[in-house]
Amino acid sequence: MNPYRNWSVRRDDERIAWITLDVADSPMNKLSADVMTELATVLDDIERYPPAAAVFLSGKEAGFVAGADIEEFAGLDSPDKARELVARGWDLFNRMAGLAYPTCALIRGHCLGGGLELALACRYRVVVDEPATRLALPEVMLGIVPGWGGMLRLPQMVGPAAALDMMLTGRSVDARKAKKLGLADECVPARVMHNAARATVMSGRPARELPFWQRLLNGPLKGVVARQARAQVEKRAPQKHYPAPYAILDMWARYGGNALAVPANKPTSLDAIVASPTTRNLVRVFFMQERLKGFGKEADFQARHVHVIGAGTMGGDIAAWCAGRGMTVTLQDQAIEQIAPAIRRAAKVFDRKCRGDKLKSRMMLERIVPDVDWRGVRQADVVIEAIFENLEAKHRLLMALEPMVKPDAVLATNTSSLRIEDIGAVLNNPTRLVGIHFFNPVAKMPLVEVVSAANTDPVMSRRAAAFVKQIDKLPLPVASHPGFLVNAVLGPYMLEAIRCVDEGFAPETIDRALTDFGMPMGPIELVDLVGLDVAVAAGAALTGAGTPPKRLSELVAAGNLGKKSGQGFYAWIDGKAQKGTAGAVPDGLTQRIIQPLLDATRRCVDQGVVADANLADAGVIFGTGFAPFTGGPMNYLGTRLAPARSSRVEAAPALPRAA
Repeated sequence: MNPYRNWSVRRDDERIAWITLDVADSPMNKLSADVMTELATVLDDIERYPPAAAVFLSGKEAGFVAGADIEEFAGLDSPDKARELVARGWDLFNRMAGLAYPTCALIRGHCLGGGLELALACRYRVVVDEPATRLALPEVMLGIVPGWGGMLRLPQMVGPAAALDMMLTGRSVDARKAKKLGLADECVPARVMHNAARATVMSGRPARELPFWQRLLNGPLKGVVARQARAQVEKRAPQKHYPAPYAILDMWARYGGNALAVPANKPTSLDAIVASPTTRNLVRVFFMQERLKGFGKEADFQARHVHVIGAGTMGGDIAAWCAGRGMTVTLQDQAIEQIAPAIRRAAKVFDRKCRGDKLKSRMMLERIVPDVDWRGVRQADVVIEAIFENLEAKHRLLMALEPMVKPDAVLATNTSSLRIEDIGAVLNNPTRLVGIHFFNPVAKMPLVEVVSAANTDPVMSRRAAAFVKQIDKLPLPVASHPGFLVNAVLGPYMLEAIRCVDEGFAPETIDRALTDFGMPMGPIELVDLVGLDVAVAAGAALTGAGTPPKRLSELVAAGNLGKKSGQGFYAWIDGKAQKGTAGAVPDGLTQRIIQPLLDATRRCVDQGVVADANLADAGVIFGTGFAPFTGGPMNYLGTRLAPARSSRVEAAPALPRAA
């Protein structure tokens, strides 16, 4: 009988110990305290009769190891407990790295955080060449550091440049990239993975050694590398908002990757990290993201064929994204000439994604079938209307579509501002219509709003959410309401920013104010990106405003519509806004522009557009890029008002005006 709850050990005829992790009562492997304690016991038991070698592998279909148990970390309430958690992994994996017999991690599927640190503690790593195999140290995205040996061993294995890129961004690498970097010793198909692991662990080959110049960068020149990396980090993540990347640099450069060695009074210490509001908020964002992923699990629905109507920028990019996820896509418009630009854009996207693998890129592109005769509608599992925002045009299209669509297919609109009730009013069965609202650019925005009217069939809403999850997006259930959630909060925010332009503030200064706050893009650049004509059309519906701001009206009247026309508030060259120097940001400007977004988010919660404040925070973070370190607009409102409530002072900040 197996004496362990989460691990099992099998010895073969060559005296190789096959050590399998299969965490009990969990769909994926996580390195909880119990799992780590049991691993120490496994090593104790094995060493009584030392094997010739050991291979660590997963008993789950869902991957190798997803990392540490984040719920345990979230429950830490003191620096001492944080140090205890870090010491547990640091000591155990150091023990693994010092084992007398060779060890190998056989990695199939995700290998993240503590899972990769376990693999790094092995002498060898064999990765399975499948799309699901991804290796990463994503701790920085939670506001924490890879404290179980990742900061020590990854730079020694792949060099400091590649290691810091992974650790400071949380970016993952696939199996082939892992082999190229030297992170993996072998990259093999699944059918030979066990034989490859056996051959590798018994090979006796020495560990890969870095070239001389890489050893210099990882040794005497550490300080130089750290300073250069810090300069790059400062451009996108100020230390006051995101302390973790600075802690990683300091721990690697000065303390040999040992988080426990940093004095408690330093701003890069574990004590400071655990006490940081950013860490608490980013962990909160992680759990909100997991909640969004859960919405797609409620329906047993798999789409194989997607039919997209409207080959403009949005429709074409939706088609390309679905094709890139393995689906057959028919892309419909009135003439082949209107579909051709979308096909050309998709070809460029697939070429970049496949890194020059022409065969793979061509196979993806061949999944997109131009359709001017409505042939794909009858076979599609999901039909998405993505034409322009005109209610009458949508009515005509839907009346023609309804008799053709399969009874069990998802019939969806990508409307960004019209109510689902109004769009579906012409259908014989309006309960089947749902909103599946993507954001621009489709390839970069992780959120998709799944919009339901009061009379929408819940089965269709669940199928829509399952489809969104299937294409690796985050589904957010929202009620049918002008602008839903994301556009309803962005509209007042962008409008206030444009009003500031009318008052004489430079667009560059306005954008700098909000990027300094933590937004990924300033509101004026965002308006240019969305399209000034779209802003005018949606403005009244989403903000209740009457006359559009003067400068916005002037630009639209002159045909300057933003990025798509090459000129808006900024000139656009090669897809980039040409900005002048930003002036000093006056006190109160940031708060003035962000306040309408905060107020609109609170209204959406009060009106039931989303189920609760946590979903509102998740939607605005993943749909607009709202500064994650704040925990979202509702959380930010609560923390900002808390000191004022405790001191009974509610003085409103003065709103700045241009000189």
